[in-house]
Amino acid sequence: MKPRHLVMMSLGSAIGAGLFVGSGAGVQAAGPAVLISYIVAGLIVIFVMRALGELVAADPNPGAFSHYAGKAMGPAAAFAVGALWWVQLCLVVAAEATAAAQIAASYIPAVPQWVIALAIMLVFTAINLTTSGSFGEFEFWFSLIKVAFVVLFVVLGAAYLFGWTPAEPPAQIFADGFMPTGISGIAAGLLVVAFAFGGIEIVAVAAAETANPERSVSQAIKTIVWRILFLYIGSVAIIVLVLPWTDDRLAESPFVAVLESAGLPFIASLLAAVIVIALLSSMNANIYGASRMSFSMSQRSMLPRGLGRTNRRGVPVPAVLATSAFGFVAVALNYFWAAEVLGVLLNIVGSTLIVTWVVTLVSQIVLRRRAEAAGRSLPLRMWGFPWLSYVTLAGIAVIIGLGLTVESVRFQIVGTLIFVVALYLVGLVVTKRHPDAKV
Repeated sequence: MKPRHLVMMSLGSAIGAGLFVGSGAGVQAAGPAVLISYIVAGLIVIFVMRALGELVAADPNPGAFSHYAGKAMGPAAAFAVGALWWVQLCLVVAAEATAAAQIAASYIPAVPQWVIALAIMLVFTAINLTTSGSFGEFEFWFSLIKVAFVVLFVVLGAAYLFGWTPAEPPAQIFADGFMPTGISGIAAGLLVVAFAFGGIEIVAVAAAETANPERSVSQAIKTIVWRILFLYIGSVAIIVLVLPWTDDRLAESPFVAVLESAGLPFIASLLAAVIVIALLSSMNANIYGASRMSFSMSQRSMLPRGLGRTNRRGVPVPAVLATSAFGFVAVALNYFWAAEVLGVLLNIVGSTLIVTWVVTLVSQIVLRRRAEAAGRSLPLRMWGFPWLSYVTLAGIAVIIGLGLTVESVRFQIVGTLIFVVALYLVGLVVTKRHPDAKV
């Protein structure tokens, strides 16, 4: 793949259900104060990505944070982090397929939601069985469409607020105050927001399949985080300025609701198709990232050897099929519980992402100290080391602490921590039985 594929894949993976659907859930949880959640999470993501960029530029590997965790903390940690991220992205794939099917079903009610979800999974599993170069080109154009749309949405939303569209601008902004649900609302929205930013880290996995990993990763890291922060903060700011936080439409499609309020029903209808494309693009990138992680873990004797096989074109077919499997399970879940599936998936993924961030920062701190002790130069360096790395870790600790004060969030965080410990214990067993396991 080329550098432009890498940049667009990262944008494509991050701009999906978390923004187009999850942003509405965040506003409902925190009201307009969800902007605080986005700013805090956005800054943390910028710093985490810079730390990850330092690791990737120095040692590009498809195992990404699993590989770096292994080098810093041992093979059991490599197994736990890799398995967690793989499971996490499998859930994201299911969430993207569900969200796309949910929107499409509202426009073609004659077709059941589960049938649409099944068609989506079949098509995009097939796409991921092509060569990585073809996949990268496909994802580049998909991502370009949705990035252009998000920019257009921000422009049209601003025009509505200034009274330049057919509808009258909203009479009352923040009618219930900026923080209608208090600090607990901000805390409750943080996991949803964390899910929204998830996917950008796929750049670390894809770097190994680029022509010049060091240069490509450095270029991507320096540009994508700022672009995503602008796109997210800009979009959510428009949503909270236009729609009351109690608006029922936030749960379905806040972007469509904003354009309908602005008196632009035609664009709102067109938007549904764009959102579906955006969700499918994100799902496409996540199938790629998760399959490469399971492939890498198989190559390191941490997962069954069959997942490490490739076809004549270099595509890890078993890993792609294993990654898509949960998406097909989600098809069945859509058949029985179409209305509830997406919300559950959003919350689970948010808590697992926080673990990935923590492990990335810890690995960066340990490996940076080793590099300095050995006198090795690094192509890309973390800002303000070591203090900014520690401050970012402290910020994540605050998020976890706030989350533990909210019952629904506490359940997700505690459950994730138990799952991580279980994976670590499994990793100890796996790496002990397979002494050839590599980090």
